Amino acid sequence: MDIASLFSIKGRVAVVTGGSSGIGKHIALGLAAAGAKVYICARKLAKVETAAADMAKATGGTVIGLSADLSTVAGIKALVADIGAREGAVHILVNNAGTISEGSVDDYSEEGWDQVMDLNLKAPFFATQQFLPLLRKGGTAAHPASVINIGSVGALKIGPKEVYAYQASKAGIHWVTKSLAKRLGSENITVNVIAPGVFESEMTVIDDAMRGAVMNMVPRGRLGAAEDVAGAAIYLASRAGAYITGSVIAIEGGLSI
Repeated sequence: MDIASLFSIKGRVAVVTGGSSGIGKHIALGLAAAGAKVYICARKLAKVETAAADMAKATGGTVIGLSADLSTVAGIKALVADIGAREGAVHILVNNAGTISEGSVDDYSEEGWDQVMDLNLKAPFFATQQFLPLLRKGGTAAHPASVINIGSVGALKIGPKEVYAYQASKAGIHWVTKSLAKRLGSENITVNVIAPGVFESEMTVIDDAMRGAVMNMVPRGRLGAAEDVAGAAIYLASRAGAYITGSVIAIEGGLSI
């Protein structure tokens, strides 16, 4: 057993959707620092290119920013075509791009519901579908290609906020992941979920009162850190994670207990 290379992802090609901020940024930074060639995408080209340059500088790795609209299948196909013109294979796909809509049960809007479902549930499925030819080329029996979907502790435990579509979409992605894992395992592609707990980001702004409340609820007594999700992604994408598929890995300090 070659322990030195067991957790290596050096030279692997990774795509992280929504990789310019939040959980996606944490994961993209970790993958780049570990030696993967990382593509990140977001809607605004200037923002994603700046983020990619900053991440490459911080890690000494290769990070490339691309503009993409993942809310439609046409937008997903355009992203896949762009990456396919640059790479012969993809080894790691992190479906992270997402959104949230909050509102009372009496006033929750159809528009908010549809936006959340399109980006949080539909997009990861069709991104995986469209990337399959490149993922099939990237996976081997010894080191499969890895699809990592970003779920949420919100699909494991009901929190205080009224975010109905978000919770439904994340519960859905947990189960779609299992379906895809069962179908694609024989093709040297693993599919898993990272379900983060409370991490401070552009989507989750935490004030002092909320910080204290979270720390009281989390057995580990702190918020999530960048290394927590990055480490989980590196593990799943490395040879060490080759026999894990269809799993939901909660990175939440015990919040869902």
